[in-house]
Amino acid sequence: MSDNGFFGDYGGRYVAEVLRRPLERLEEEFSRAMDDPDFLSDLEAFSRDYIGRPTPLLPARNASAVIGGADIYVKLEGLANTGAHKINNAAGQALLAKRMGKTRIIAETGAGQHGVAVAAACARLGLECVVYMGEEDIRRQHPNVYWMELFGAELRPVSSGTRILKDAVNAALRDWASSWEDTHYLLGSALGPTPFPDMVREFQSVIGRETKEQLGELTPDVMVACVGGGSNAIGFFEPYLEDAHPILIGAEAGGRGPGAGNNAARMTGDGKVGVVQGYKSRFLTDSDGQVLPTHSISAGLDYAGIGPQLAHLGESGRIRFVSVRDDEALDALKFFAREEGLIFAMESAHAGAAAIVMARDLGPGKTVVVNMSGRGDKDIFITAAALDGAAWRTFLYDESIREDEI
Repeated sequence: MSDNGFFGDYGGRYVAEVLRRPLERLEEEFSRAMDDPDFLSDLEAFSRDYIGRPTPLLPARNASAVIGGADIYVKLEGLANTGAHKINNAAGQALLAKRMGKTRIIAETGAGQHGVAVAAACARLGLECVVYMGEEDIRRQHPNVYWMELFGAELRPVSSGTRILKDAVNAALRDWASSWEDTHYLLGSALGPTPFPDMVREFQSVIGRETKEQLGELTPDVMVACVGGGSNAIGFFEPYLEDAHPILIGAEAGGRGPGAGNNAARMTGDGKVGVVQGYKSRFLTDSDGQVLPTHSISAGLDYAGIGPQLAHLGESGRIRFVSVRDDEALDALKFFAREEGLIFAMESAHAGAAAIVMARDLGPGKTVVVNMSGRGDKDIFITAAALDGAAWRTFLYDESIREDEI
């Protein structure tokens, strides 16, 4: 847990006065809920019966044999209901909101998986749902837009700024400032003002706890997760944070390569310490402290900041961060699809690429566990265009002509 809201020098609650009371009340209610056996029982039942936990831990024997290095295991969070790890946190916070008497949920989303998870949880629990999403992310992740609306959520496009995740967060915070008495802001990653980093880590730690139990007596040499804001990574790593082993690897978006606007590498690139969106961490900002544009082929990794606990663990050396380029993530996507029959989400494919490198470097007799934080169904318009461009464009054109004829 954080120390009075801080992880070393990072974290805190840097917000306007209007948000202090809702955050303080949320912290109080979260603390009570985590000590309440009835709440924990409800969460466990929801996770078992609706999310489908536990998710499998797959020995990737084919991939390991082709690489000729360490044994790779894949934690299949993509098999959780709604297709990604995001549902773990969405379920926990939605149940907490209902316990608090809230009737309306607002959320932000980038890749759309958090939005889908929140919309689904709200449908299940009978809560009104509004999701803020940047127009650029809507364009890139339209399949998830469809699912959110099918679940009954109201999607609110965000046209300000760079029209991606950070702008959706800003819009959600503005909404919450004027509606908190009946509304809960269900933030999707392990960032933002306290208590959100602690809350999200606790609800996502089920990934790491399950993985540790599934490994049994085996202690892995390396664990790898992708890192945007950081929810899947901090949940996956959580049971091992106080131990010297295993090595923990966080894979950031290297995008097109070095340079402002080409990547989202906060820890391995040009990240600077700053305060943005209510918390202190490392961000991609200019000399005036303004957030810079970012790029990643994966909509879920292009956030300009990183969760405060991950920033602290990176600086302390407990987590090693690596940068994975777009093309390397695409190569990993193809590799695991062909060798294991797994379609990684583009976010997760960054972790897959880092796991391949680590398996080669470690050699036989070692173990690498990678978190496949989500399935790649949502990315079909991105991956098909990148890997099968001409045929994909022809298909889309033919379908549009057919729709016009109908």
